[in-house]
Amino acid sequence: MVDMLTPVLSATWDADRPWTRRTYEANGGYAALRTALGMAPGDLVDAVKKSGLRGRGGAGFPTGMKWGFLPPDDGKPRYLVVNADESEPGTCKDTPLMLATPHLLVEGVVISSYAIGANRAFIYLRGEELHVYRRLLQAVEEAREAGYVGTDVLGSGFDLDVVVHAGAGAYICGEETALLDSLEGRRGQPRLKPPFPAVAGLYARPTVVNNVESIASVPSIVSKGADWFAGLGTEKSTGYGLFSVSGHVKHPGQYEAPLGITMRQLLELAGGMRDLPDGTPGELKFWTPGGSSTPLFTAEHLDVPLDFESTMQAGSMLGTRALQMFDQTTSVVRAVLRWTEFYAHESCGKCTPCREGTYWLVQVLRRIEAGKGTEEDVDTLLDTCDNILGRSFCALGDGATSPITSAVKYFRDEFLSGTHTPAWELFPYERSSVFADADRMPTVSHAEPAGMA
Repeated sequence: MVDMLTPVLSATWDADRPWTRRTYEANGGYAALRTALGMAPGDLVDAVKKSGLRGRGGAGFPTGMKWGFLPPDDGKPRYLVVNADESEPGTCKDTPLMLATPHLLVEGVVISSYAIGANRAFIYLRGEELHVYRRLLQAVEEAREAGYVGTDVLGSGFDLDVVVHAGAGAYICGEETALLDSLEGRRGQPRLKPPFPAVAGLYARPTVVNNVESIASVPSIVSKGADWFAGLGTEKSTGYGLFSVSGHVKHPGQYEAPLGITMRQLLELAGGMRDLPDGTPGELKFWTPGGSSTPLFTAEHLDVPLDFESTMQAGSMLGTRALQMFDQTTSVVRAVLRWTEFYAHESCGKCTPCREGTYWLVQVLRRIEAGKGTEEDVDTLLDTCDNILGRSFCALGDGATSPITSAVKYFRDEFLSGTHTPAWELFPYERSSVFADADRMPTVSHAEPAGMA
């Protein structure tokens, strides 16, 4: 089973000080950049198109196609922006990548900037991740000292300035146009599209916005070839990716494998479900294939190939490959409520369906969690979700509805149990804790949520 893993992005994570330029170069780092600088920019774009690389930030849009949307060069600035604002609950792939091998991202940034004709690139990072921010700054400076960044990169005549920018911690800034507004110093709110960033992005100039993992995958495409990359994964979802397995499993962590691997295979790699505090085996109850904003899956979906097409056909989305695993001790009502509280808090408030809808979803879910719900509340949840879905300004509103509608679909009886019994009685907190030692559990009050009396 281990043979299914394809360590490419994570190949040097266990090396000595893998974040340094010395270690990165010792393992072939920046060789792809030298190759790329000897190619025509258009050939690089064609290579990325041929590889079939699709955006690794969740949407899965073909990366090479996005690069090709840029208008012809008019001699004025154009930009590359790397979306490193990893905020989706359960997602943790870009952060360890930047922490362990920041030079891989820097090399990808330089190659991608050369391919699209950008002389300035930005890496937009979450401000809370100070340790990652410092490491990226150090990596850019080390790359500048070696001539990989700056004026006349490696004597090629290509100039590039790389700016590492720390955001203020808003989830909405993971949306590409809200990110651009934040980068310009404005309040992070999504823009009306069209125009799309490829035409009028940062500072109203042509801009490519790509995820960290997407850009970090470019050096391997250049060094090993587009055909090699296309030979991994599935026909329409090519390549490899980092799968973040967390929750009630014995060995949570990052598993880098070709797209199309199944959750059953990943679960085996992760040691299976954990044993419960009383020693009985844990059983999978539900899981997220792509983070909390994707529809839930259950044990019946363990053999669904984790690629863009198969997960969508099965009723969910691959998203960011944040695989959160929950066993039978977990209240699905409680889990969905916590996610919805997050989305209500992070809504930028620009559009009414999301601003008002997420607020009311939280109120109804709190009532059900407290055992004070009604049968009508379940229908109210679905009706509210229906009024948000497809009517919000960006994908935040749509994402907030996904776990609710899917949870009701698979666990309607559990929601109806909220008409008479609190979730904390049906599913005690201490049983679902991932901590083996109960003494490490935080003190939890069973008081009713505000406004539920």
